[in-house]
Amino acid sequence: MSTAPSFLSDFLATGVDADEVPELAALAAARPLLDAFITLFRGTEAEVLMRLLVLREIGREADSPRWSPDALRARFSYLDAVKLETVLKRLRDNALLAIGEDGHYALSDVGRNAVAAIAMLLRFGEEEDAELGFLTAQLAGLQAVGSITAEALGHLLSKLNDLSWHFEEAIASGSEFRILDARRRLSANGRWLERGTDILNALLADPEVDFDIARIAQRIGLAQSRLARVDAAFQRALNKIEAQRVTLGGSGISSSDVAAWLRSLDAGQIAGLAIDAFAAVPELPLLAGGHELLDRAEAMLEGEAAALDAQAGLPPPDTETAEVTLQAEDLRLLEHFTHRLDALPAPQPLHRVIAGGGFAPASYRLSLLALLADGAEAGPEDGPVGSFMRLPVEVEFGDTLTPVGEDEIAAATLGEVRPRQPATPTAAPQQQPAG
Repeated sequence: MSTAPSFLSDFLATGVDADEVPELAALAAARPLLDAFITLFRGTEAEVLMRLLVLREIGREADSPRWSPDALRARFSYLDAVKLETVLKRLRDNALLAIGEDGHYALSDVGRNAVAAIAMLLRFGEEEDAELGFLTAQLAGLQAVGSITAEALGHLLSKLNDLSWHFEEAIASGSEFRILDARRRLSANGRWLERGTDILNALLADPEVDFDIARIAQRIGLAQSRLARVDAAFQRALNKIEAQRVTLGGSGISSSDVAAWLRSLDAGQIAGLAIDAFAAVPELPLLAGGHELLDRAEAMLEGEAAALDAQAGLPPPDTETAEVTLQAEDLRLLEHFTHRLDALPAPQPLHRVIAGGGFAPASYRLSLLALLADGAEAGPEDGPVGSFMRLPVEVEFGDTLTPVGEDEIAAATLGEVRPRQPATPTAAPQQQPAG
């Protein structure tokens, strides 16, 4: 009998049952915990914040974890009484809060686990890289109780690879500010990398560690080694940027200082700096003095410039004649193909007409037929090309391919070459005798 929710069938392919997907088994087994988080995070942002607030404050009291309704109303006096009752009912109905026979409230086991998980996430959220710190602390806790899993290690490996990609992108960008930000991020994560190294050393030193765990631990070690070497890459990139830095005169201010100052401004301030700094039309400087302009004006008045312009002409033509000689092989193929088409007895498929000698000759013949299909009247009067263009044949090309499979041709355009039928003379109309 299926234990999976019926609504999962809306997401699965036709004929697939939820029980046939092993990846769903772990999630289905954790339904109580998942329902707790669904309860907490379903609804508007204000509703979610209020539920988290009430649940965290109830769980914060360690000495007396049981709360009477009056104590809760006094504790949350800053909340609307009706809204508070709605939040408490929602948490109680979804098993996040338990209520005893005396009417006192307390966190349920699922509620306490949810509060603890959220508290840990909020703690790491105050730091620059919450993910790496949370994942490393989670691994340390799992190792302490001897229940570390390959899945937990995989999350850490994915995060380390993501950091490596981020740092490589910063170096490739060539931006001094991106590199400095990435370097600060690496420095902030230094203690988590060291803690992760200690965890890996302990795992790999255990001879009875699971094979999958050992394999992922080794890959994590390689990822941490890459991160340990990236600081040197940061320094090399910064040294290259330092060599290209420009100092503005003797002020001691560099181009990096100007760029950093510009980055501190918002868009409106930067736009204000551009006011009156650009002209709609560039104002070109005067490149000629008064004497030069006077000399040019005198020449124009005397007509010398016009005479020079009148004498200017094209250079003499090249006396060498350029002779274009066709390749003998092409002419031979053309003449042979002309004789074949001239003696064509009946319509033939296009791929049979062009076949013979391999792919290159067949392509040449196909191009000739395409030229013939475009217009037989356009061509020279004499020579082999003219004889070919006057052939009494018709060429018809199709829109599909037909398989050939021989003579180095896999497929060819479907078509037909046929002799042109002579025009039938039109009979003269008979005269009717005069009545």
